[in-house]
Amino acid sequence: SYAQKAKVSSANKNYGNYAYVDAIQTYERLANKGYQSAEMFEKLGNAYYFNADFEKASQWYGQLYEMATELAPEYYYRYAQSLKAVGKTKEAAQVLSKFEAKASNDSRAKRLQNNTDYLEDIKANVGMYTIANAGINSKYSDYGSAVVDNKLVFASARDTGGVGQRKHAWTGEHFTNLYAAAVDGELVPTLAQRYDANVNSKFHEATPVFTKDGNTMYFTRNNYLDGKKGKDANKVTLLKIYKATLVNQRWTNVTELPFNSDQFSTAHPALSPDEQTLYFASDRPGTLGQSDLYKVAINSNGTFGEPTNLGPEINTEGRETFPFVTNDNQFYFASDGHPGLGGLDIFTTKINADGTFGEVENDGAEVNSPKDDFSYYRDSETNKGFFTSNREGGMGSDDIYRFTSKSRCQQVLKGKITDSDTGEVLAGAAVTLLNKQYKVIGTTTSDDQGNYTFAIECRRTYNVRASKTDYKTNESKIKIPATSGESMVNLALESAICKVAIGDDLGKCF
Repeated sequence: SYAQKAKVSSANKNYGNYAYVDAIQTYERLANKGYQSAEMFEKLGNAYYFNADFEKASQWYGQLYEMATELAPEYYYRYAQSLKAVGKTKEAAQVLSKFEAKASNDSRAKRLQNNTDYLEDIKANVGMYTIANAGINSKYSDYGSAVVDNKLVFASARDTGGVGQRKHAWTGEHFTNLYAAAVDGELVPTLAQRYDANVNSKFHEATPVFTKDGNTMYFTRNNYLDGKKGKDANKVTLLKIYKATLVNQRWTNVTELPFNSDQFSTAHPALSPDEQTLYFASDRPGTLGQSDLYKVAINSNGTFGEPTNLGPEINTEGRETFPFVTNDNQFYFASDGHPGLGGLDIFTTKINADGTFGEVENDGAEVNSPKDDFSYYRDSETNKGFFTSNREGGMGSDDIYRFTSKSRCQQVLKGKITDSDTGEVLAGAAVTLLNKQYKVIGTTTSDDQGNYTFAIECRRTYNVRASKTDYKTNESKIKIPATSGESMVNLALESAICKVAIGDDLGKCF
């Protein structure tokens, strides 16, 4: 009917403007009256998926799955993620197998194929964390953590008055503002109060990060500055990163960073330990997935370089977001593209001295759950910190949890390369470290004593390969334990030069 078409059109318009709550209401009224369409089920599933309501997302993606003979690969993936999030792991595995078949070139499919035991590995990765609710949560969304001047600064959609009671059409909750709570030496926060009014606006503020001297803050806000709201070509107000300076204990000089744009989102800043690199999430042109992680140089004169995508080792066709770097260069981020328990999971990798990344590892089944887990913060000296989750048992939609972690398991792989006939050490041999999928992780050369060294991850399986001119290549596999220490792989290389003695059959040399 004409009225039905008008309602579908209205819901589609709301959906296109990210007004998911309004779109859901109209779509569900239509569905309850018997209206069915693959496009509507897609959008209903997406609207719930992007609001982390995986129960409802799995319901509507399920309807789509039953109705459509062919689906775009992304819908198999989101349906499987939603099923995992509600504990239906067997059904999720079946749907993921269809995703892998439909999207064999997708990096997420390749990661799943290369790591078929990922769920067991994640669930075995426990014992690192002691976790408690942070004690400052509301029934609304509370997320994102940074500590400065003995205060935990975070975002909350709670309404404590004072900044117009506006609601966000994406979630139906109030826009988030920054709040602060004093923390003691154990990083236990107390009563939260709204943060500096010079920073908070009538739109979203979230995910602050502070320089070590406490005088500069980078934070995420909707595209809004000096009373003016910016919009993209579809008249949607996206996210930007802003900078503020502390003067006389008040945040002033709020300015947007030069690599923002009205046409795409730039969000969730994180600083390197030397404060010369800013990491962030964005869906700018060149993004591999729905959002990727980027880095940009902060020059000594305060200007910025050109943003660089962190590449396919970190980014997938899904969502990578909420980066964080510890003072000891451990990099954390949230992703629904790397193999995880469901929703967003927290992943970690080491930033090497040359700026490259080590192997990405799921941070385990304590900080991660079948729901969304993100916005990790850890003090590398005390090993105390915070993360955000909408897991079961919380106060509201997203809650902040505090934790104490054990020191990260650190392993060193060492060995000696020798001649298999003489036992002499071989200097200058090329030594290659490969993961269990035979992807090269690192290369080095044996020293004058034939020794080599690699910094490696615990609980991993590696292959070590050694080669040298005039010798046959040799390699060995090793499984690294879950405790800190040193592991050893010595490799003896057989000479490739045929040594001929009187009476030998020369045919054996050729």
